Amino acid sequence: MHNEDLNEELHHHEGEEEQGVQFTDGEEEVIHNVTPVSGLYENWFLDYASYVILERAVPAIEDGLKPVQRRILHAMKEMDDGRFNKVANVIGQTMQYHPHGDASIGDAIVGLGQKDLLIETQGNWGDVRTGDSAAASRYIEARLSKFALDVVFNPQTTQWQLSYDGRKNEPVTLPVKFPLLLAQGVEGIAVGLSTKVMPHNFRELIKGSIDVLKGRQTLLLPDFPNGGQVDVTNYNGGARGGKIRVRATIEKVDKTLLIIRDVPYGITTTGLMDSIVKASENNKIKIKKVVDNTAANVEIHVQLPPGVSPDLTIDALYAFTDCEVSISPNTCVIIEDKPHFMSVDELLRISTFKTVDLLKRELEIRKGELEDKWHHSSLEKIFIENRIYRDIEECETWEAVLNAIDTGLDPFKPLLRREVTEDDIIRLTEIKIKRISKYDSFKADEYIRKLEEEMAEVDDHLANLIRYAIAYFEGLMKKYGQGKERRTQVKTFDVINAQNVAIANQKLYMNAKDGFIGTSLRKDEFVCDCSDMDDIIVFRKDGKFMVTKVADKTFVGKDIIMAGVYNKNDEHMVYNMIYADGKSGVSYAKRFSVKSITRDKEYDLTKGEKGSKVHYLTANPNSESEVVTVTLTPAASARNKVFDFDFADLMIKGKGSNGNIVTKYPVKKVVQKSLGDSTLGGREISYDEVIGRLNTEGRGRYLGSFNTDDTILVIYDDGTYEMTSFDLTNHYAVEKIKVLQKFDPELVISAIYYEGDNKTYYLKRFKVETSTVGKKFPFIPETKGSRLEAVSTHPEPLANIKFKRSIRGEKESEKLLLSEFMDVKGWKAMGNKLNYYKILEVDVPKQEVIELQDEKPKAKRTAVSKKEPVSVPAELKELAAEAVLSSGTQHLKEENVDVSEDIERAKEALKKKKQLNIF
Repeated sequence: MHNEDLNEELHHHEGEEEQGVQFTDGEEEVIHNVTPVSGLYENWFLDYASYVILERAVPAIEDGLKPVQRRILHAMKEMDDGRFNKVANVIGQTMQYHPHGDASIGDAIVGLGQKDLLIETQGNWGDVRTGDSAAASRYIEARLSKFALDVVFNPQTTQWQLSYDGRKNEPVTLPVKFPLLLAQGVEGIAVGLSTKVMPHNFRELIKGSIDVLKGRQTLLLPDFPNGGQVDVTNYNGGARGGKIRVRATIEKVDKTLLIIRDVPYGITTTGLMDSIVKASENNKIKIKKVVDNTAANVEIHVQLPPGVSPDLTIDALYAFTDCEVSISPNTCVIIEDKPHFMSVDELLRISTFKTVDLLKRELEIRKGELEDKWHHSSLEKIFIENRIYRDIEECETWEAVLNAIDTGLDPFKPLLRREVTEDDIIRLTEIKIKRISKYDSFKADEYIRKLEEEMAEVDDHLANLIRYAIAYFEGLMKKYGQGKERRTQVKTFDVINAQNVAIANQKLYMNAKDGFIGTSLRKDEFVCDCSDMDDIIVFRKDGKFMVTKVADKTFVGKDIIMAGVYNKNDEHMVYNMIYADGKSGVSYAKRFSVKSITRDKEYDLTKGEKGSKVHYLTANPNSESEVVTVTLTPAASARNKVFDFDFADLMIKGKGSNGNIVTKYPVKKVVQKSLGDSTLGGREISYDEVIGRLNTEGRGRYLGSFNTDDTILVIYDDGTYEMTSFDLTNHYAVEKIKVLQKFDPELVISAIYYEGDNKTYYLKRFKVETSTVGKKFPFIPETKGSRLEAVSTHPEPLANIKFKRSIRGEKESEKLLLSEFMDVKGWKAMGNKLNYYKILEVDVPKQEVIELQDEKPKAKRTAVSKKEPVSVPAELKELAAEAVLSSGTQHLKEENVDVSEDIERAKEALKKKKQLNIF
């Protein structure tokens, strides 16, 4: 056969098996079952993909383990004697089941050990926080944890299969009675798919399983072993398409030092520091030095140069470094040899009911064992007490012996729970004479009774399986839940605009005449500092402007008169402009803001007539008005050729407005005479208590209208207060704040605290006497054990106090009007003693600011909760209402009213009724 004929013979349909030929010593030999190369590729790739998915990358839903992890645990169970084993020995034992080399097994063991759940470790196992690797396997040791021994193994409920070489049996899956996959988390990349399940909190998983069994809804959220903060707004239950944001906790120590207290999940301290250094080298952030002081806890010091805002640097760290990372979960598991995508709550539900099924099988096995024991014990009792063993004395054959015993048992068979088998009879013949002679009937009855009690208990568990499963999970919580509290804080993060926090790492220049602007024009006119992420706004002499991205060199049109950084969210930036209309020659003045634009689009600020030109243009960051002097041309026919024009007379409009007429005569020049005040007033500031940030969009609690010299008062739970600016970049630790409000010099702070040295409770009332911004001042003693119990800034705070007067005293409660208990003193004063042995609870409304009616524009009120304007505690309002009912005054039931007179009446009424102990 020729080669052409052979090739034609081999070219058949893909994947089909066919006959082939080969030449041996000049003779043709027919070969069967030859597959074309294309068919081999198709089949082999599918086999490989299936192998990677099922045998390497994706865990099984039954036990939440990958094959290598399952084989490691099985090998450790075979080796388990309660003592630690060298990891090298564990690797060797595992290689009987996992034929993929010691390196992959060693890495998997270290991964399991670092999760601190199934394996107890000894030696240097590395650190997931720092990225330090574990010591060599011959130096470190491991053994199964008590938790693993309790919930992972049971040979009686395990399905077995032959190992790869057929020499041993290995588990198909382990009978894990716990949502192990969700506790440990897993990440795997297979062929064509991947899985990424976040770790979850041990205690929350147990509570979740109990909720599933009780028919309640569950909401599982990730919890990472290295702590940090997580925003789960878009978690989507861990299913495909979800997304979480994970942040490190950054503490602001002072104006020059930030400390990073933990690292995001999947990031090491080394990687985090590298990202900070890289961001600094790329001029994204300004830092002086970064030092890793991590030991038992993560502690990375970020030192700042003078003049750099720590709050802005925190935002920049989140925006440009690995202090914040985004993770896309993808819960994929193997169910019946197929990958399935689901949510973590669905996975918990499946895992929980698999645990119930395993518990049922264990109970059924136990029931069978107890029934066998009861049966054998009863037979033995009958056999010995009724002396049936004497019936075999005359028997000469084995069959005769068995028949004699069987005949002797006939009268008692109805008392048994199942039939008597030949094996049962043989078992009776194996009883030794010594045991028969020492047989204790009372002990035998007691043993059978205990078996019957245990059988009844097992039957009850089987009949009430869900109740039994709930008790099982509660037992796990009690036994292993201590010390496994949540480590990761669930928060809602603010969205950081990288453009707003980028430092000014570039210098902007312009060639006004030729119309070029950019960072590379160093020989031309300097404009300002900017970042490489900024937008630049450019105004031209012809009255046109555009916004463009900062670049090395950009042509924006000839005759530039002004350029600068553009911030579309700055509502207070107002431009004052005078221009001459090219058609009529009339000069117009306008005040406008630039809020919405399309980048690189040209806009006209004039009427659009040819020949129009700008006489005067200024940018005013705080909407300042100004007075300018207008000088007309000498040829103008006007009597007054020099006059002043005040921009304060103009309303601020959009960029497309024509403006108001200044003069009909030709203008020679316009110069500034004086700068006026802000015409938009102060900034309306709100505080978002979810993310701990200030804003001007009305999110959260309204604080007030802030002008240049205004500040914010913050009172912390450690008994300190701080004055801060109202800069929107400020960070506030929500969980540590007792009070946050606009500062008023006449504000009185009332505080109840415990002094640690003399173990006494005090009340103090004081005004803030310091003016330093950005520094904390302690207003309670700094002695060991001192603590702040409650604090209020309401002028008439009413405290509900639950207390004990002595060590053996009964619990009492009292309402205390703090303003009547003591006068206002200095902020360093100790205050007045309170006659309590121990305060159990103090209830003072957290935010009690009486809001001035003219402080906030009515248009803004829709953005504030309706509960905010309530100006007095509910208890005091009710008591005051009672005091004034006789006069017909019922307006206390309404909100936003002046209640000062009613409060005074309430005081008098309360004193008369002796409802308050205020003296």
